[in-house]
Amino acid sequence: MGYQHKLIHINGTDIKPGSSATLNLNLYQLPTKTVIEIPVYVFRSAIPGPTLLLLAGMHGDEINGIEIVRRLITRDDVRTPLCGSIIAIPVINIISFVSGSRELPDGRDLNRCFPGNKNGSLGSRIAYDLMNEIITQIDFGIDFHTGGAKINNYPQLRCVFDNKVNLELGKKFSPGIIINAPFRDSTLRKEAAKKGKSILVFEGGESSRFDYLSINEGMNGCLRLMKHLKMIDLEIPNNPTVFLEKSTWVRARTSGLFHTSKTNGAHIRKGEIIGMICDPYGEHQEKLVAPTDGYIVGINNQPVVNQGDALIHIGMEEELPAAKVKSSGKKKS
Repeated sequence: MGYQHKLIHINGTDIKPGSSATLNLNLYQLPTKTVIEIPVYVFRSAIPGPTLLLLAGMHGDEINGIEIVRRLITRDDVRTPLCGSIIAIPVINIISFVSGSRELPDGRDLNRCFPGNKNGSLGSRIAYDLMNEIITQIDFGIDFHTGGAKINNYPQLRCVFDNKVNLELGKKFSPGIIINAPFRDSTLRKEAAKKGKSILVFEGGESSRFDYLSINEGMNGCLRLMKHLKMIDLEIPNNPTVFLEKSTWVRARTSGLFHTSKTNGAHIRKGEIIGMICDPYGEHQEKLVAPTDGYIVGINNQPVVNQGDALIHIGMEEELPAAKVKSSGKKKS
């Protein structure tokens, strides 16, 4: 793909090829008249190339992605790309990050506010500015997320298998697991796709906790992708990648104390015992049985669970056509 030099213009500021800048997406005022600023970092080469977005902190308690972007923007090779441009937003949801919460103060989920409205709620205005100031100017992007409260996600990339560009980018990122994840309404990924911009979602770890396996995998995946895009010169071996077409949750059939000896990322077989739920009085226990062959991609770390709670997330493998998996290093189960 040929790339031409283009002007990057964010919030009234022009960032020319070969230059760098730190600026704000916009200013947002709270009821206390406190002003919230969202820093944006731009690193540009003098040589034409793609524009890549690194975005984290969509939910304020998802700190693993924030740490991934922080580490990336401290690297000299990222700050001085060989070609193209890198736009990095370490924390898009500043107010929720400060409070350590997933939602905005009004209870809204920022990732359900897209494409946004410049005269709408706080989340809607942030979404509008992100779509119109940033997304229109990029070619590709990585949106970093973490498992929800007490849910530890194994490092995984989510993309749309039917989207050729999305899938090819995912294979160059080369995580251990890629999950086919259809678009959800009102999300950044879906609204960006409407504008022809391909966004990958990286998930790893648990909210409000550092998970260094996920941090390292997310960082290395970005560096592999940048290498593929000729933005940096660095060799990082690819992972053998497993492609998971769909997934299901094993849920608690009774309330009690949840135990599992299985580890995230483990391959399991249908009918295998993968955990148990015990009552606190030693009178009853129920075995949890794997409903299918697959890989564990998420585990609930909460020991006390209620009936119906999601406990173990299992992804099921798909045999992709040979043309799709060529050079992917697909692991055999």
